[in-house]
Amino acid sequence: MAKNKKSTPTKTPTPVKPGGLEFYFDKYAAAHQNPVNKIIQIIAVPLFVFSVFILAWCIKFPYIKFLGQYNQDFNWASFLLAFSVYYYMRLSPVLSYFLLFILLGFFYIITEMVQWQNAGGPYLATIGLGIYCIAGIALFIGYKVEGKKLSFEYRLKNSLIAPMYLLHLVLRRFSIKY
Repeated sequence: MAKNKKSTPTKTPTPVKPGGLEFYFDKYAAAHQNPVNKIIQIIAVPLFVFSVFILAWCIKFPYIKFLGQYNQDFNWASFLLAFSVYYYMRLSPVLSYFLLFILLGFFYIITEMVQWQNAGGPYLATIGLGIYCIAGIALFIGYKVEGKKLSFEYRLKNSLIAPMYLLHLVLRRFSIKY
């Protein structure tokens, strides 16, 4: 007599909306499976973002007469911050708030570095370019370790999603819903 085995129904994964946040996270996670590359991403992505803001800070902002004394408070990094938060806000408001606080922390560090530069320290653009090169090389090594050929367009999209993905991992570890 043959035994009747009850087949357990397999759960079908819920479809992820293309262009949605989970869709981007799934694509990013699929492209970064190697443990060494994951560690490189965790270290290099924040450094890369930080260096981009340093370099944007160093680009001279034109003098606009109607701003008067407030002209010194504007720079290209401020606009980059605004556009970044807007982009991330459209994907996930909660994650964008956390990223805003992190980016404001970067701004605080940059202002301290500007004061250090004004006191005779190294030029801010030199520091930013050095961090950018180190982080870029590390990310390149991570992609080589991963062994996947990724297009420039895909890497560019990943560079926009990467900070949010890393923050998503931290919030998920602390069971904070976004």
